Amino acid sequence: MIAEAFDYERADSLEAALAALARRPGAKVLAGGHSLLPLLKLRLAQVPLLVDIDGVGELGGVRVEDGDLVVGALARHRDVADSEAVRRGWTALAQAASHVGDPQVRSRGTVGGNLAHGDPASDLPTAVLLFDGVLTVASGAGLRQVSARDFWLGPFATALGEGEILTAVRMAPLGDRAASAYRKFPHPASGYAVVSVAAAVRLDGEGRVAEARVAVGGATYVPFRAAAAEAAMVGVRPDPPACREAVADLFAGQEPAGDMYASADYRAHIARLYAADALAAAGAAAAAG
Repeated sequence: MIAEAFDYERADSLEAALAALARRPGAKVLAGGHSLLPLLKLRLAQVPLLVDIDGVGELGGVRVEDGDLVVGALARHRDVADSEAVRRGWTALAQAASHVGDPQVRSRGTVGGNLAHGDPASDLPTAVLLFDGVLTVASGAGLRQVSARDFWLGPFATALGEGEILTAVRMAPLGDRAASAYRKFPHPASGYAVVSVAAAVRLDGEGRVAEARVAVGGATYVPFRAAAAEAAMVGVRPDPPACREAVADLFAGQEPAGDMYASADYRAHIARLYAADALAAAGAAAAAG
């Protein structure tokens, strides 16, 4: 199909992009375009103006700043997956980025576009939630910070307001004797996550879990942190049996989603299997140093 007619403007700075959005209510930002353009072509979305920010160099880059990982909104998925710093300190994020789409999509698709699109089956939101990411959002009024826990509101719905642009996401390190892992059960045709799980484990001096994190995506309409499973891991050694026991209440306070691809019960079952595996993998990596 062919998209409805729209105007196009290429911005060469963040200020120019924000000004263009302010001039045309309903305008959308075009970054990599791998999520938005298919919606336009299918006429599932209509926009009066696309503001292309691909040339805004200040929004790119993957760097470690004051110990934290800062990923610019225009960083490509490949940039994150290939970064030695990310693979070493934020392993689950690198693994999630390596699972996005195919090589062509990873080379052109952007981190900011992926996060702002709000697809429940995306890879990156699960990992960003695991690391308690803080997203920087720009508007004509200035910058504001949004916690990853508050950013995704529902399917394809985020905390981004009219005229706002996501510029970067910042994630703190896990600390010493800690590691993370990402696991994904993909749809065989689309590659999107039927279920995705990111887990992290930090060990104490005796090899027991001092802190655990578990983030689940795909199985519900927004990614979530599994607080009950995180609490159940504290104080135990992260071997596979203990991990399987800890995730029994993975969906405490949550309702798994069912659709034509997988029933709610099936998603919940797969999520528990993958959560236990990710926790055990993170625990083993943390123990190995």
